[in-house]
Amino acid sequence: MRKLVILGGGYGGLAIIQGLLDDHLPEDIEMILVDRMPFQGLKTEYYALAAGTATDLELRVSFPKHPQLTIKYGEIASIDLEGRQVLMEQSEDIIYDYLIIALGCTDRYHGIEGAEQFTSSIQSFSNTRKTYQQLNDVRPYGQVNIIGGGLSGVEMVSELRESRPDLNIAILDRHSRILSSFPSKLSIYVEHWFQTHDVDTRFQVSVDRVEDGGIYNGSEIIMSDVTVWTAGIQPVRVVQDLQVAKDPGGRIILNSYSQIAEHPDVYVIGDCASLPLAPSAQAAGAQAEQVAEVIHSLWRGDTPKLHPLRLKGTLGALGKKAGFGLMGNKAVLGRVPRLLKSGVLWMSKRHLG
Repeated sequence: MRKLVILGGGYGGLAIIQGLLDDHLPEDIEMILVDRMPFQGLKTEYYALAAGTATDLELRVSFPKHPQLTIKYGEIASIDLEGRQVLMEQSEDIIYDYLIIALGCTDRYHGIEGAEQFTSSIQSFSNTRKTYQQLNDVRPYGQVNIIGGGLSGVEMVSELRESRPDLNIAILDRHSRILSSFPSKLSIYVEHWFQTHDVDTRFQVSVDRVEDGGIYNGSEIIMSDVTVWTAGIQPVRVVQDLQVAKDPGGRIILNSYSQIAEHPDVYVIGDCASLPLAPSAQAAGAQAEQVAEVIHSLWRGDTPKLHPLRLKGTLGALGKKAGFGLMGNKAVLGRVPRLLKSGVLWMSKRHLG
């Protein structure tokens, strides 16, 4: 049997499994999915778990079942590309014929002193549970600060505001506006929502260090009972340790087939891959579908036919009743994008499950 090992059961990992199973999977192929958890966590909704507006069970999706799919649980210690094996921390190492790296991302702290130690995270299911507990334990009128005014930070702030109207909440960003990578129309709409919902927005904040109970913006101390970090991501440590070509963001540079050039038996999907798209669940899923087609073509001895990766748009939530989005070049605001986001989540859970 030839072993195709998939590292990571997130959006990219499950999409590649589904893509391979949708076409005829050769009988001599055994797929092995490796993950630390016995289910997929819907990472795009972790902000709701942290805020307490979604339960643990709501964000779980069962892994698929198939006679040619084996699931192994555990922590990955490292990847030996030359030896073609995955080294596990407390279980038997796994030898592969083909490897798909879809391990996702973790927080990037930009070398800021105390940021990793004194801020809370929503980058993993486990850390999000801890963040929920910390936010839940803040006393009324306590101060919560979210560092980072991108999509994750905005959704975290708005969901927490609906969950805890008693808290003082602020979002801090180094740019001159919220959602700086989006059109200004979206920024203005979100900032207005924050104003009407008593969320403090602070721009051009340069965080020098973080301590227990305080954030340093130069000589200014911003007091904080809980600080949530949403100010950057990078590939997970296992990928950081690989000695292969990477872009400035630490993502692995690939050939047109999403392979590591020196190791064509290894594919990289999602947040660990250097793509011409911003990291997202949608990008990981679209790339995974393309890689599944590439693998099937190579197994058949055909030349893969590549198509451009296209995304349908971006949707964001402002609590449960409002939202915003970018569909192509068109900004959409209000209740409609929120309903669309809920629909996408429902379809995703149904498809993946």
